[in-house]
Amino acid sequence: MSADALALVHVDDALVVVDKPAGLPSVPARLPPGHDNLTERVQRRFGDALVVHRLDMATSGLMVFARGAAMQRALSMAFAARQVRKRYEAVVDGLVAGAEGVIDLPLAADWPQRPRQRVDPLRGRPSLTRWRLLGRDLDARCSRLALEPVTGRSHQLRVHLLAIGHPIVGDALYAPALRAPRLMLHATTLALAHPASGAPLVLTSPAALPASAVGAPAEVPAAVPAEVPAAVPAAVPAAVPAAAVVAV
Repeated sequence: MSADALALVHVDDALVVVDKPAGLPSVPARLPPGHDNLTERVQRRFGDALVVHRLDMATSGLMVFARGAAMQRALSMAFAARQVRKRYEAVVDGLVAGAEGVIDLPLAADWPQRPRQRVDPLRGRPSLTRWRLLGRDLDARCSRLALEPVTGRSHQLRVHLLAIGHPIVGDALYAPALRAPRLMLHATTLALAHPASGAPLVLTSPAALPASAVGAPAEVPAAVPAEVPAAVPAAVPAAVPAAAVVAV
Protein backbone atom coordinates (compact mmCIF):
# COMPACT_ATOMS: atom_id res chain seq x y z
CA MET A 1 0.00 0.00 0.00
CA SER A 2 1.36 3.43 -0.94
CA ALA A 3 2.00 6.15 1.62
CA ASP A 4 -1.02 8.08 0.31
CA ALA A 5 -3.49 5.18 0.17
CA LEU A 6 -6.76 5.69 2.03
CA ALA A 7 -9.75 3.38 2.40
CA LEU A 8 -12.47 6.02 2.63
CA VAL A 9 -15.73 4.93 4.27
CA HIS A 10 -17.54 8.29 4.55
CA VAL A 11 -16.73 11.88 3.60
CA ASP A 12 -18.76 15.06 4.04
CA ASP A 13 -18.18 18.68 5.09
CA ALA A 14 -18.05 17.76 8.81
CA LEU A 15 -16.04 14.55 9.01
CA VAL A 16 -13.95 11.94 7.26
CA VAL A 17 -14.13 8.25 8.19
CA VAL A 18 -11.43 5.86 7.05
CA ASP A 19 -10.64 2.18 7.45
CA LYS A 20 -7.21 1.99 9.10
CA PRO A 21 -5.03 -0.98 8.17
CA ALA A 22 -3.35 -3.00 10.91
CA GLY A 23 0.24 -1.97 11.58
CA LEU A 24 -0.18 1.69 10.60
CA PRO A 25 0.16 4.23 13.46
CA SER A 26 -2.91 6.40 13.96
CA VAL A 27 -1.01 9.60 14.80
CA PRO A 28 2.55 10.91 14.39
CA ALA A 29 3.22 11.26 18.15
CA ARG A 30 6.55 9.69 19.21
CA LEU A 31 7.36 8.80 15.60
CA PRO A 32 10.48 10.01 13.77
CA PRO A 33 9.83 12.78 11.23
CA GLY A 34 8.45 11.44 7.98
CA HIS A 35 7.27 8.12 9.45
CA ASP A 36 4.05 7.00 7.78
CA ASN A 37 0.85 7.36 9.83
CA LEU A 38 -2.88 7.58 9.15
CA THR A 39 -3.35 11.18 10.33
CA GLU A 40 -0.84 12.58 7.86
CA ARG A 41 -2.26 10.46 5.04
CA VAL A 42 -5.72 11.91 5.73
CA GLN A 43 -4.43 15.47 6.09
CA ARG A 44 -2.62 15.29 2.76
CA ARG A 45 -6.02 14.63 1.16
CA PHE A 46 -8.19 16.76 3.49
CA GLY A 47 -6.24 19.74 4.80
CA ASP A 48 -8.79 20.58 7.51
CA ALA A 49 -8.90 17.07 9.03
CA LEU A 50 -8.22 16.90 12.79
CA VAL A 51 -7.77 13.97 15.15
CA VAL A 52 -10.70 12.99 17.38
CA HIS A 53 -9.73 9.53 18.64
CA ARG A 54 -7.24 6.83 17.75
CA LEU A 55 -6.76 3.10 17.38
CA ASP A 56 -3.76 1.09 18.56
CA MET A 57 -1.24 0.65 15.77
CA ALA A 58 -1.91 -3.10 15.63
CA THR A 59 -5.71 -2.66 15.42
CA SER A 60 -7.53 -2.15 12.13
CA GLY A 61 -10.88 -0.56 11.41
CA LEU A 62 -12.89 2.63 11.56
CA MET A 63 -11.41 5.98 12.57
CA VAL A 64 -13.17 9.35 12.46
CA PHE A 65 -11.49 12.66 11.66
CA ALA A 66 -13.22 16.01 12.17
CA ARG A 67 -13.12 18.72 9.52
CA GLY A 68 -12.26 21.93 11.35
CA ALA A 69 -12.02 22.93 15.00
CA ALA A 70 -15.78 23.24 15.60
CA MET A 71 -16.47 19.71 14.38
CA GLN A 72 -13.47 18.41 16.35
CA ARG A 73 -14.90 19.95 19.51
CA ALA A 74 -18.37 18.49 18.88
CA LEU A 75 -17.06 15.00 18.11
CA SER A 76 -14.61 15.01 21.02
CA MET A 77 -17.45 15.93 23.40
CA ALA A 78 -19.59 13.11 22.00
CA PHE A 79 -16.79 10.56 22.54
CA ALA A 80 -16.12 11.88 26.06
CA ALA A 81 -19.84 11.68 26.94
CA ARG A 82 -20.01 8.09 25.61
CA GLN A 83 -22.51 9.11 22.96
CA VAL A 84 -20.56 7.23 20.28
CA ARG A 85 -21.16 3.47 20.22
CA LYS A 86 -18.07 1.52 19.20
CA ARG A 87 -18.08 -2.14 18.27
CA TYR A 88 -15.17 -4.41 17.51
CA GLU A 89 -14.69 -7.98 16.40
CA ALA A 90 -11.86 -10.19 17.69
CA VAL A 91 -10.55 -13.72 17.44
CA VAL A 92 -9.48 -14.88 20.90
CA ASP A 93 -7.64 -17.90 22.23
CA GLY A 94 -9.72 -20.75 23.62
CA LEU A 95 -13.35 -21.79 23.47
CA VAL A 96 -15.31 -19.09 25.28
CA ALA A 97 -18.12 -20.39 27.49
CA GLY A 98 -21.50 -18.69 27.44
CA ALA A 99 -23.24 -16.56 24.83
CA GLU A 100 -22.55 -13.07 26.15
CA GLY A 101 -21.26 -11.26 29.19
CA VAL A 102 -19.68 -8.22 30.79
CA ILE A 103 -16.09 -7.66 31.96
CA ASP A 104 -15.91 -5.08 34.74
CA LEU A 105 -12.26 -4.71 35.80
CA PRO A 106 -10.40 -1.46 36.63
CA LEU A 107 -7.36 -0.70 34.50
CA ALA A 108 -4.20 1.31 35.08
CA ALA A 109 -0.85 1.87 33.39
CA ASP A 110 1.77 -0.78 34.10
CA TRP A 111 4.53 1.80 34.55
CA PRO A 112 7.51 -0.60 34.75
CA GLN A 113 6.37 -2.20 31.48
CA ARG A 114 5.01 0.75 29.50
CA PRO A 115 3.05 0.88 27.22
CA ARG A 116 1.39 -2.13 28.82
CA GLN A 117 -1.73 -1.68 30.93
CA ARG A 118 -2.90 -3.94 33.74
CA VAL A 119 -5.85 -4.81 35.94
CA ASP A 120 -5.40 -2.78 39.14
CA PRO A 121 -8.19 -3.06 41.76
CA LEU A 122 -6.60 -0.35 43.93
CA ARG A 123 -5.55 2.38 41.50
CA GLY A 124 -7.28 1.41 38.27
CA ARG A 125 -9.96 3.45 36.53
CA PRO A 126 -13.40 1.82 36.12
CA SER A 127 -13.47 -0.07 32.81
CA LEU A 128 -16.38 -1.98 31.29
CA THR A 129 -16.52 -4.22 28.22
CA ARG A 130 -19.55 -6.06 26.84
CA TRP A 131 -18.97 -9.17 24.73
CA ARG A 132 -21.08 -11.51 22.61
CA LEU A 133 -20.06 -14.84 21.15
CA LEU A 134 -20.17 -14.98 17.34
CA GLY A 135 -18.71 -18.47 16.91
CA ARG A 136 -16.18 -21.07 17.99
CA ASP A 137 -13.56 -22.86 15.87
CA LEU A 138 -12.96 -26.26 17.45
CA ASP A 139 -9.99 -27.08 15.21
CA ALA A 140 -8.13 -23.81 15.87
CA ARG A 141 -9.38 -23.70 19.50
CA CYS A 142 -10.36 -20.09 19.21
CA SER A 143 -13.54 -18.02 19.42
CA ARG A 144 -14.86 -15.01 17.57
CA LEU A 145 -16.36 -12.26 19.73
CA ALA A 146 -18.25 -9.02 19.17
CA LEU A 147 -16.98 -6.45 21.66
CA GLU A 148 -18.36 -3.15 22.92
CA PRO A 149 -16.03 -1.06 25.10
CA VAL A 150 -18.40 1.05 27.20
CA THR A 151 -15.40 2.93 28.55
CA GLY A 152 -12.42 3.78 26.36
CA ARG A 153 -9.28 2.95 28.32
CA SER A 154 -5.96 2.36 26.63
CA HIS A 155 -5.65 -1.31 25.53
CA GLN A 156 -8.96 -2.02 27.30
CA LEU A 157 -10.15 -4.87 25.10
CA ARG A 158 -6.73 -6.50 24.98
CA VAL A 159 -6.22 -6.44 28.76
CA HIS A 160 -9.79 -7.39 29.67
CA LEU A 161 -9.71 -10.45 27.42
CA LEU A 162 -6.28 -11.44 28.71
CA ALA A 163 -7.54 -11.14 32.28
CA ILE A 164 -10.39 -13.62 31.72
CA GLY A 165 -8.07 -16.14 30.07
CA HIS A 166 -8.93 -15.46 26.41
CA PRO A 167 -6.24 -13.14 25.00
CA ILE A 168 -6.64 -11.82 21.48
CA VAL A 169 -4.75 -13.94 18.97
CA GLY A 170 -1.76 -12.20 17.42
CA ASP A 171 -1.26 -9.80 20.34
CA ALA A 172 2.53 -9.47 20.40
CA LEU A 173 2.41 -7.25 23.49
CA TYR A 174 0.19 -9.32 25.79
CA ALA A 175 0.19 -12.84 24.33
CA PRO A 176 3.27 -13.29 22.11
CA ALA A 177 2.92 -17.10 22.10
CA LEU A 178 -0.34 -16.88 20.13
CA ARG A 179 0.94 -16.59 16.57
CA ALA A 180 -0.94 -14.86 13.77
CA PRO A 181 0.02 -12.47 10.96
CA ARG A 182 -1.50 -9.56 12.92
CA LEU A 183 -3.53 -8.62 15.98
CA MET A 184 -6.93 -10.17 15.32
CA LEU A 185 -8.93 -7.10 16.39
CA HIS A 186 -10.97 -4.88 14.07
CA ALA A 187 -13.15 -1.81 14.75
CA THR A 188 -16.29 -2.74 12.82
CA THR A 189 -18.95 -0.17 13.76
CA LEU A 190 -19.31 3.43 14.87
CA ALA A 191 -22.78 4.80 15.63
CA LEU A 192 -23.18 8.49 16.46
CA ALA A 193 -25.21 11.61 15.87
CA HIS A 194 -23.82 13.60 12.96
CA PRO A 195 -21.94 16.56 14.51
CA ALA A 196 -23.51 19.10 12.13
CA SER A 197 -27.04 17.83 11.46
CA GLY A 198 -27.69 15.60 14.47
CA ALA A 199 -28.97 12.84 12.18
CA PRO A 200 -28.10 9.26 13.17
CA LEU A 201 -24.98 8.00 11.42
CA VAL A 202 -23.97 4.33 11.45
CA LEU A 203 -20.66 3.40 9.84
CA THR A 204 -19.51 -0.17 9.29
CA SER A 205 -16.42 -2.04 8.16
CA PRO A 206 -16.53 -5.85 7.86
CA ALA A 207 -13.84 -7.67 9.83
CA ALA A 208 -11.45 -9.74 7.71
CA LEU A 209 -10.16 -11.94 10.53
CA PRO A 210 -10.08 -15.52 9.21
CA ALA A 211 -9.59 -18.22 11.81
CA SER A 212 -7.44 -20.00 9.22
CA ALA A 213 -4.79 -17.31 9.80
CA VAL A 214 -4.36 -18.38 13.40
CA GLY A 215 -1.16 -20.30 14.05
CA ALA A 216 -0.85 -22.94 16.74
CA PRO A 217 -0.03 -21.38 20.12
CA ALA A 218 3.10 -22.35 21.95
CA GLU A 219 2.83 -25.59 23.89
CA VAL A 220 1.03 -25.08 27.19
CA PRO A 221 2.06 -27.07 30.28
CA ALA A 222 -0.41 -29.83 31.12
CA ALA A 223 -1.28 -28.25 34.46
CA VAL A 224 -2.63 -25.11 32.76
CA PRO A 225 -6.00 -25.29 30.94
CA ALA A 226 -5.71 -24.66 27.20
CA GLU A 227 -7.94 -21.60 27.45
CA VAL A 228 -5.54 -19.85 29.85
CA PRO A 229 -2.24 -18.34 28.63
CA ALA A 230 0.77 -20.22 29.95
CA ALA A 231 2.32 -17.13 31.46
CA VAL A 232 0.12 -14.38 32.87
CA PRO A 233 2.20 -11.30 33.74
CA ALA A 234 2.46 -10.75 37.49
CA ALA A 235 0.84 -7.34 37.11
CA VAL A 236 -2.34 -8.91 35.72
CA PRO A 237 -4.14 -11.13 38.22
CA ALA A 238 -4.64 -14.65 36.88
CA ALA A 239 -7.69 -15.07 39.11
CA VAL A 240 -10.46 -12.64 38.23
CA PRO A 241 -13.09 -11.93 40.92
CA ALA A 242 -16.29 -13.76 40.01
CA ALA A 243 -18.26 -10.54 40.40
CA ALA A 244 -16.16 -8.89 37.68
CA VAL A 245 -17.23 -11.26 34.90
CA VAL A 246 -20.87 -12.00 34.14
CA ALA A 247 -21.70 -14.53 31.44
CA VAL A 248 -25.18 -15.52 30.31
